[in-house]
Amino acid sequence: MMVSKKRVMFYIDGFNLYYGSLRGTPYRWLDLEAFCQAYVRPGYAFSGARYFTAKLRAHPSNPGQSDRQRQYLRAIGTLPNISIHYGHFLHRTAVRQLELLPRDARDGDIGLLSVWIHEEKGSDVNLATHLVADGFRHRFDLAVVVSNDSDLKTPISFIRSNFTPVGVLNPHSARERSFALSPRDLPDGSFYRTIKKSTLQKALLSSALEDAEGTIECPLGWRTNLQSRPKAALHSAHR
Repeated sequence: MMVSKKRVMFYIDGFNLYYGSLRGTPYRWLDLEAFCQAYVRPGYAFSGARYFTAKLRAHPSNPGQSDRQRQYLRAIGTLPNISIHYGHFLHRTAVRQLELLPRDARDGDIGLLSVWIHEEKGSDVNLATHLVADGFRHRFDLAVVVSNDSDLKTPISFIRSNFTPVGVLNPHSARERSFALSPRDLPDGSFYRTIKKSTLQKALLSSALEDAEGTIECPLGWRTNLQSRPKAALHSAHR
């Protein structure tokens, strides 16, 4: 008699993962399916992942970043079990006060400065919404959230209390543990772990892939220590 495995859904905060585990490393060309599979325990089956991000704009300080991101989004778009959900960036000016006044400050100068604020909006709300909606629809037996954002405490606690266990994978160092997401008494089946470099190293995409637009190549600046794998064919199951 075969026993059906429990379904695991992953909810990935793209910028939290990038800035916590990937920026400046050889692991930026990350295969999200292989990464998720590494955390699927015996008796469970990977049923998919939702990836939450926002499209970058070209910026003078880093002119190629939007093109590199576009290549990566095309690459993970070939993975049949990954869905991408977009927030947006808000660009605005704001007045901020300097912590220390410059030495040549004039009398009466309180150190006010007009600065540009670039804020990513929507990803945390989108993640929380899909997590709770999928819980109500019984789309998983275990949810795994890849983020260290304490703003996700309420939706994670709600799922743990009303539906199923929730695991949290912290992309940042163990010293930056979010106690909001990892209370001392975790419910049975829930967990909190820090992502290891060894897991990322074993979960890299092929250096070149294909989609409907043509060839997708790993950005030149991301090639360090990239594993050599054969060119992958187009996956038509997910667009």
